[in-house]
Amino acid sequence: MVGCWFFTSGPVSLSAKIERKGYCNGEAIPIYAEIENCSSRLIVPKAAIFQTQTYLASGRTKTVRHMVANVRGNHIASGGTDTWNGKTLKIPPVTPSILDCCIIRIDYSLAVYIHIPGAKKLMLELPLVIGTIPYHGFGSRNSSIASQFSMDLSWLTLTLPEQPEAPPNYADVVSEEEFSRHVPPYPQPPNCEGEACCPMFACIQEFRFQPPPLYSEVDPHPPDVEETQPVSFIL
Repeated sequence: MVGCWFFTSGPVSLSAKIERKGYCNGEAIPIYAEIENCSSRLIVPKAAIFQTQTYLASGRTKTVRHMVANVRGNHIASGGTDTWNGKTLKIPPVTPSILDCCIIRIDYSLAVYIHIPGAKKLMLELPLVIGTIPYHGFGSRNSSIASQFSMDLSWLTLTLPEQPEAPPNYADVVSEEEFSRHVPPYPQPPNCEGEACCPMFACIQEFRFQPPPLYSEVDPHPPDVEETQPVSFIL
């Protein structure tokens, strides 16, 4: 409520939220907020990231707080409203959060507030944790590493067949229609008599499309047994 005692000019309401609590350097924080100005003053919504450093030594505590990034919205006149549907605030390069040290502690918070002339600021403060590993959608980092590890070692489950399979027959793979399409007809010369005048390129074309030999584990053409011959030496 803006004003004091009986001299009030109307309420100013603010509601804000963010998608998650943890972010990294360089990421943008989408802010969702609703502001309603029922006062007679011109207000300005703003958002900022604050860093709080706490030092502990010899039983004494020292706290330092300063702003590291901020963003502002449009002016809202009396009786007006404004909505932030994911207004972004980028995180600058800062030190990650330190939460488990006994001598120093670094905390972050996102403050969404409204500047009201002549009145105290209306502020909502949301805690933040600045980390070093970016968030990649659903699932944790450990589960993503485990799934990647299992994917990399999936080839271990494959087993080789005991007996190698024979290649397919050439006639089953290449049909006669395809064979004739790849072998263009060559006209015979008019004065060709007998087999002596058959052109050489026709023979090459004929042997090019011959089927490969059938697969067999036994060599059909074993090498000839070498005959042993006596060797004599003359001293």
